[in-house]
Amino acid sequence: MVDKEFRAYVVFEDSEGNFKGEIRTRNTSDLPPGDVLIRVHYSSLNYKDALSASGNRGVTREFPHTPGIDASGVVERSNVSEFNKEDKVIVTSYDLGMNTPGGWAEYVQVPAEWVVSLPTGLSLKESMFYGTAGFTAGLAFKKLLKHGVEVDHGLILVSGASGGLGSIALALLSNQGYKVTAVTGKEESRGYLESLGVKNIISRDEAIDKSNKPMLSAKWAGVIDPVGGEILATAIKKTVSRGVIVSCGNAASANLDITVYPFILRGISLLGVDSQNAPMETRKEIWSKLASEWKLKNIDKIGSVCTLEDISEEVRNILEGKQIGRRVISLVEG
Repeated sequence: MVDKEFRAYVVFEDSEGNFKGEIRTRNTSDLPPGDVLIRVHYSSLNYKDALSASGNRGVTREFPHTPGIDASGVVERSNVSEFNKEDKVIVTSYDLGMNTPGGWAEYVQVPAEWVVSLPTGLSLKESMFYGTAGFTAGLAFKKLLKHGVEVDHGLILVSGASGGLGSIALALLSNQGYKVTAVTGKEESRGYLESLGVKNIISRDEAIDKSNKPMLSAKWAGVIDPVGGEILATAIKKTVSRGVIVSCGNAASANLDITVYPFILRGISLLGVDSQNAPMETRKEIWSKLASEWKLKNIDKIGSVCTLEDISEEVRNILEGKQIGRRVISLVEG
């Protein structure tokens, strides 16, 4: 195949040690070896992308670099029988956008083991409104179901509610008939959360207990928490007997200051979700459900679409805690 030039958002370190991003022209010959070359139609903006775009070497070791841990598009070239030219596909997680050039570019080249065929019922654009955030929310929801949390068991708490993962978890739970309580630190996001079907919204202050008691009055039948820290610790103390907490992030803190009492006196379960290295069989299952029985109506209302030219501003917004919902990055015209 003839090499092609394409546009990519590239993060680099200037002579003064500052990290900046700009749109540059690259060539497909610059991409790392891989089984599948994909013409990217859509990507998205995640907190991990923003860290990479600001030069965080805990996420990305070497610069210049193109972030973007999510990508959906069409196969341009394939060395394996599983994928053919023009197949519609999704790539999320693994090393994409971290130390491998990511979805903020018109082309990516990746191992076949990273690629999922776009399931029937989902468009390339819709898949990026889900992206890693939606996939992780789906994994968390599956954990609740697998461990027996049913609609009539009581309230489900979702923290980080105005973020991408929290938004999709809320909408998913509400659509399945669960009664959900949302935690947000953004008063301006209340209207947005209500549009997702949430009727009960509490502030971060209300979600954090300062009494240092090892246990609190039981309230939550289940919890999906992408935040960590004090909010997760409080949620554990307030989970009902045999309730289930799913931890899937540390947006506030990686620390957890609790005792064993909620576990040995109420028999609750604290479960973890690892979306980055989830097995392919699980990936296919979750994407299939997001395209069918779990599919959200008007998924595009969960956020908005921007372009490569908008990325620098959007990165600032997410790092400053201003982003509400998801941002999908379009790399196609129209």
